[in-house]
Amino acid sequence: MIEIRDLYFSYPENKDRFILNGIDLIIEEGKSVSIMGANGSGKTTLARCLNGLFRPTRGQVLVDGLNTANETENFEVRKLVGMVFQNPDNQIVSTTVEREVAFGLENLGIDPAEMHERVKNVLNDFNLSEYMFHSPHYLSGGEKQLLAVAAVLVMRPKYLILDEPTSLLDPFSRDRILEMTLRNGKFVRQVTPILITQFP
Repeated sequence: MIEIRDLYFSYPENKDRFILNGIDLIIEEGKSVSIMGANGSGKTTLARCLNGLFRPTRGQVLVDGLNTANETENFEVRKLVGMVFQNPDNQIVSTTVEREVAFGLENLGIDPAEMHERVKNVLNDFNLSEYMFHSPHYLSGGEKQLLAVAAVLVMRPKYLILDEPTSLLDPFSRDRILEMTLRNGKFVRQVTPILITQFP
């Protein structure tokens, strides 16, 4: 469970202007959650507080009882809460699709045999196997976004934040992303999805 208690957040350069102001929220494990709002309303800031990238100015964010403000616990929170950013080009760092999906597992010190199996399975799940030795930069926008989701999901987070994952895509690619993630029974059984969106 993710629990937000009286959360306030302001950026260091403008400490008197709170982007988040007294938020209380509970996200139960196994539930699909959407957080909706206009551009500039603080959705992405809230998302980054949920996974520990940002720490509260005041209040608490607890993930399975772990406090994001505690440096040691924050490290564990980052393992539990994966995040896919709005623009996949800001997230992709490797030279091939296979290396991109393996990157996070290498950082976690996963055994090579297990890593190979996990990478193979997630590429298959997201219909990306045929591109495994291709550069990610030659993929379509929709395929890049699927790759970004796969690269986070392979690390088996308990919660997955999708920060406006379809906002840069055409309607066909948007539907495909939603079909492969939020409407995919296997996916939803594995992780609690949290969708950040402008669209109802």
